[in-house]
Amino acid sequence: MTETLMEATGVRAAGMDPVRLAGLAAHLESYVENGKLPHMQLLVSRDETPLLATRAGVARADGTPLGADALFRIASMTKPVTSVAFLQLVEQGLVSLDDMVTDVIPEFARLRVGSWGWRRPRRPMRMIDLLRHTSGLTYGLQNRTKIDARYRQLGLDEFQQNRSPDEFIAALTGISLEFSPGDRWNYSVATDVLGVVIERLTGQNLESLFRSRIFEPLAMPDSFFAVPAEKASRLTDAWKLGMDGRLSVVDLGARSAWRRQGRFLSGGGGLVSSTADYHRFARMLLRGGELDGARLLKPETVAMMCRNHLPGGSDLASLSRSLFSEADYAGTGFGLGVAVDLKSREYYWGGVFSTFFVIDPVEKLIAIFMTQHLPSNTYPLRTELRAALRSAITVRRG
Repeated sequence: MTETLMEATGVRAAGMDPVRLAGLAAHLESYVENGKLPHMQLLVSRDETPLLATRAGVARADGTPLGADALFRIASMTKPVTSVAFLQLVEQGLVSLDDMVTDVIPEFARLRVGSWGWRRPRRPMRMIDLLRHTSGLTYGLQNRTKIDARYRQLGLDEFQQNRSPDEFIAALTGISLEFSPGDRWNYSVATDVLGVVIERLTGQNLESLFRSRIFEPLAMPDSFFAVPAEKASRLTDAWKLGMDGRLSVVDLGARSAWRRQGRFLSGGGGLVSSTADYHRFARMLLRGGELDGARLLKPETVAMMCRNHLPGGSDLASLSRSLFSEADYAGTGFGLGVAVDLKSREYYWGGVFSTFFVIDPVEKLIAIFMTQHLPSNTYPLRTELRAALRSAITVRRG
């Protein structure tokens, strides 16, 4: 099943080329037609007005069509949501970017650096290190050191963990850092730690805090850590590419772990959401922290979030040794929870199930791409999407 909605006159009036946008839709749909993706959904807007909405494929292996209201595991697209929640606490004066993480998580005072774990960190880990991934923490999926091997052994990357937040911190405390905070960039569980910081500072779990501070104010009824029973039929299956080049289901929507709220709520990757909901979140960021009368952040806070905070103004290519990230490295900086294109000023991020969003604050463009395909670095979808959007602009704002 394929459905594309686009009104050419409105697209031209918005300063975009309808032929190029239609070409983008057809290109992404071809991934489904060729069996590379199980399904896909794309929403493109300019000046917050939707210009293109397209979807193709099946939501579930039983042939259920992908509905416009489908629910997706957005994985690391949770990270910008957690970052916004933290920045709300910064605005309240409960915490600052330069505060030491040990002020809230004193267990981290025992952390050492390197495979042998004998060196003390060159400087303390600060909250900004958690937001921009310069903390020295890692992901087991990096698959490059003895340290990330220990993460894999303990299941510290998992979205649903059978441990409490305090037990999660205790497990991390027993493993060395990859490097001293601030020395390098490494994609990691740092945003999960940030989620624990938020919970300790507020006394609320992330589900209730996100609901009251972000999802309800923004009218995002389809975003949650656990899919309610009455919405479970809308949760898609998730697929993985096998060694034989074929897709197979790795998580059934009908029996998914995302239907149950666990003890640990992953601020780094635990949310389920919809294209429409995440578009509202992106619109809030594009508008400088406000949407439909609900202000979540000050404009200056959003501006700070979406500019490069890497030490020395560096890019990821010069600071990162990560084998895996949800961004390209050359010419890419990192803000407070989002990657930043140092040339165009676009900011964006994606999830391990190949979901993706990008916001161009200059051209007032938003694109939300949803699918459920592991791993996210199989195809150059994100690069192709960003390039196609830029090429479709006929009237520039910058």
